[in-house]
Amino acid sequence: MPSNIFASHCLIIAEVAQAHDGSLGMAHAYIDAVAEAGADAIKFQTHIASAESTPDEPWRVKFSPQDATRYDYWQRMEFTEEQWHGLKHHADERDLLFLSSPFSSEAAELLARVGVAAWKVASGEVSNIPMFDQMAATGHPVLISSGMSSLNEIDAAVARVKSYNLPVAVFQCTSAYPCPPEKTGLNLLSFFRERYDCPVGLSDHSGTIYPGLAAATLGLDLLEVHVTFSREMFGPDVPASVTTTELRQLVEGIRFIEKMMANPVDKDAMANEMAPLRDLFNKSVVARQDLPAGTVLCQEHLTGKKPGTGIPIAQMPGLIGQRLRRSLMKDEMLRETDLEVVKELEVV
Repeated sequence: MPSNIFASHCLIIAEVAQAHDGSLGMAHAYIDAVAEAGADAIKFQTHIASAESTPDEPWRVKFSPQDATRYDYWQRMEFTEEQWHGLKHHADERDLLFLSSPFSSEAAELLARVGVAAWKVASGEVSNIPMFDQMAATGHPVLISSGMSSLNEIDAAVARVKSYNLPVAVFQCTSAYPCPPEKTGLNLLSFFRERYDCPVGLSDHSGTIYPGLAAATLGLDLLEVHVTFSREMFGPDVPASVTTTELRQLVEGIRFIEKMMANPVDKDAMANEMAPLRDLFNKSVVARQDLPAGTVLCQEHLTGKKPGTGIPIAQMPGLIGQRLRRSLMKDEMLRETDLEVVKELEVV
């Protein structure tokens, strides 16, 4: 199992959130699917309705015909502590870092007992100082989502984590579901890295793989994307999620980009490596027609054809005016030894 939340490569976090729709079996199925897709970590959300909400909490989007209130929905999303332990154990078996965002002090206490690799602070909890202190007491790294926060609020949260000498990362996040491209905020990755001198991440809600791939070219440290089995699934986050099939493409794309960026190319060295291909695809000077010995070469006598194992076509101008020592057949490759008077050819 990966031991470092800040890995040498971009840490890819698959956010299940409530995509399991309250089904424990579905939650376990996501663990397997995310592992097969190649992600590094799986993330849930831990809701305890009575601890985080009142029955009067309004819907963000009224999407559920089976839940009379949002409070009822949170209740249906709850798992028991034993069930959370089971999910954590399953993630360990699949070599996935186990993460879950708490939305109450009670949820943080539960997750501390279950065991998380780091604390992911949801956008709406960035100013929850009591829970910050509670999480910091565990000594785990803290990942801060900035979706609903001003710079002053992010400054304060980062300073609070650093005061505990804990590793911290800041995620650029736009709380729009789905997030349009013009609000993705890739410019903030370098801004946060310089401002806070810490790893930076992107919490992407676009429902596509494009922002993650673009961010990877900027040296992204962490990427979080919502996942769903299908765009026909039920739930409020489906429009902002990538499918597990797309997650695999995203992982493969990021690893491809990382390998490209880690291996700068020396053009001359590459040209030397390509010598066999150069011989195959480049062109040499050949006789355009049958030429008798003694012919003084002019432009009409010569042309260039593959392979490039003879006099390079780039040197053809220097052959004009030279005399053939022997006869050449049409398409026969010209050699320097075929020239009666050899003037030094210019090397191009």
